[in-house]
Amino acid sequence: METITIQVDAELAQAYREAEPQQQKNVSFMFNLMIKELLTSNSFNDLVAQIREESAANGLTAEILAELLEDA
Repeated sequence: METITIQVDAELAQAYREAEPQQQKNVSFMFNLMIKELLTSNSFNDLVAQIREESAANGLTAEILAELLEDA
């Protein structure tokens, strides 16, 4: 294993620091699996492409999405 540093929000950082060692180990294991999947098989890019296709098929344009995000 190798150590890297990533930025997370303050609430998440605090929760991780306060977690029991076994819980931290489990989080690290799950994080490792998820990031590996996202970065190695283009699954992230595939997911983004799928979301774009489905959005376009349902009439959700970039402009409509921007409006929805502004209203949130």
